[in-house]
Amino acid sequence: MAEQLTGLADDRALLGRTSTAERVSDILRSRIAEGFFPPGTRLSEDSIGGALGVSRNTLREAFRLLTHERLLVHELNRGVFVRVLTVEDVEDIYRTRALVESAVVRGLGEPPYALDGLASAVEEGQAAVAGNDWKGLGTANIHFHRELVALAGSERTDELMRSVFAELRLAFHIVDDPHRLHEPYLARNRQILHALQTGDRHAAEQLLETYLADSLERVVEVYRRRVGEDG
Repeated sequence: MAEQLTGLADDRALLGRTSTAERVSDILRSRIAEGFFPPGTRLSEDSIGGALGVSRNTLREAFRLLTHERLLVHELNRGVFVRVLTVEDVEDIYRTRALVESAVVRGLGEPPYALDGLASAVEEGQAAVAGNDWKGLGTANIHFHRELVALAGSERTDELMRSVFAELRLAFHIVDDPHRLHEPYLARNRQILHALQTGDRHAAEQLLETYLADSLERVVEVYRRRVGEDG
């Protein structure tokens, strides 16, 4: 926890002069998604509030916002914890992804498309593989899909999926073999990017649908086994 709090204190500058619960929740959401606070971790008001230099009331409001996003859970007489997802949660996350991401690709209109963000995410994934950074590859995969959603040009969709992707990372943190989980999808990201670069959004949508179905099957298989073992 000491190392986690040291990293969190580094984020203090992000609060600026207007320390708000929204900004605190942004910081904590990012830290949870990055695995600094793994699923099941109890979040100490005193320690986190001290690291960020914010009041107890501000921190509690940030906790409330993240509980609403299903990233945290409040347990009576025990405190606030990073949520541990159920298999049903994981299935629902992928259901939402399939609905939104496929709709984004389907609604792109005529090419060319603004694909710099997608290309950068593929390059990020390639660099992670070269460095044997499998957790980094998982992050790059999330960035790829976040950039895919951004093609819709909708702040509301971006905000919705920001929370969905953060929840997805909670599931990824349970998996004990990120190499096996994430590596097959770098090539698929590249295929989707190529289809969009050639203006074939129909092929991109088909690739994406297969991608998400296969990813769901793989994640649920591993997740069900791990949660069962831990239980």
